[in-house]
Amino acid sequence: MLAWCSAASALDYQIEGNIRYDKYPATVLDILQPSAPALASRPGMIIIHGGGWVEGDKENTLDRICLPFIRHGFVVANVEYRLAKAAPAPAAVSDVLQAAQWFHDHAAKYNVDPNRILVTGDSAGGHLALMVGMKSAVKIAGVIDFFGIADVADQLEGPNARIYAAQWIPEQPNRLELARQMSPITYVRKGLPPILALHGDADPLVPYQQSMNLIRAIKSAGGDAELITVAGAEHGFSPRQMDELWPQIFNWLKKHKITTTN
Repeated sequence: MLAWCSAASALDYQIEGNIRYDKYPATVLDILQPSAPALASRPGMIIIHGGGWVEGDKENTLDRICLPFIRHGFVVANVEYRLAKAAPAPAAVSDVLQAAQWFHDHAAKYNVDPNRILVTGDSAGGHLALMVGMKSAVKIAGVIDFFGIADVADQLEGPNARIYAAQWIPEQPNRLELARQMSPITYVRKGLPPILALHGDADPLVPYQQSMNLIRAIKSAGGDAELITVAGAEHGFSPRQMDELWPQIFNWLKKHKITTTN
């Protein structure tokens, strides 16, 4: 379905909704792009919603995450994926990797530069964005991780155990090995795309220490990684906090030569 929309910010954008990128009912995505004609190929942003792998939907990211990138000239692929109730791990990871492949394969159709496709998400979406950046078979130019889970096993056992992680990886043989395979921290190595993590140091759900450990490990491996600490922030950022963070995010993109305007 192709439609034209006008956001409250008076930003006109075009949306093609619920495009199927795989065979499952949940494996759909929306393509959103500025209404103004592109003067050159545009950067692309894959956006993955959060919700602990057990809830949430792509519509939740529209105003908070999609529109700021569209406003800066990006073509957005806003991705839905299978939640734990439909299929536990590793389904969500498999789905977002397939979505990244689909977006890369269809880049020309949407006038997207395949060498300037990035991925972002928040919470479980941040985890999935990291997994795309670290495991995708297609080129990913960068990852913007909003307080994502970097170590899934840490959320299965011990003081940081959370119900949503247990629902995504329920009791089974070799459970902790599967959690390790689903953890971005496992895939730290030289040659990863640049990674920007943003995390509140008072997060009660996903420990801030996870992002600290991830960024430290990537830097130690010779990678390009940066952590923006949001002092006092819990799980998620307020609109005022985001107003302060967006300029830093777009400066990071400029530093990495990702054009952010049409």
